Amino acid sequence: MPEHDGYHLIQSVRALPTDRGGATPAIALTAFARLEDRTRAMLAGFQNHVPKPVEPGELIAAIISLDRRPRV
Repeated sequence: MPEHDGYHLIQSVRALPTDRGGATPAIALTAFARLEDRTRAMLAGFQNHVPKPVEPGELIAAIISLDRRPRV
C-alpha cells in the first residue's frame, strides 16, 4: 500500500458500521515482532498479531481463534 499501512487500513475498516464490515475479523501478519508492535496492532483494531515467519499450523490456529470470538 503505497500511501497507507495496515494500521491505517484496519482503522478505516473499524470506522465502518458493523453491517458494512466494521467488525470484520483481522489478523496483523507482519515482520514487526516486538511487544510494542503487537500492542500497536491490537490498539489499531486487529484481533491478533502473528509475526513472520509463521508456521502454517500457527496461522491456521490464529484464523480459527477469530471464529471463536463472541459475536457482536
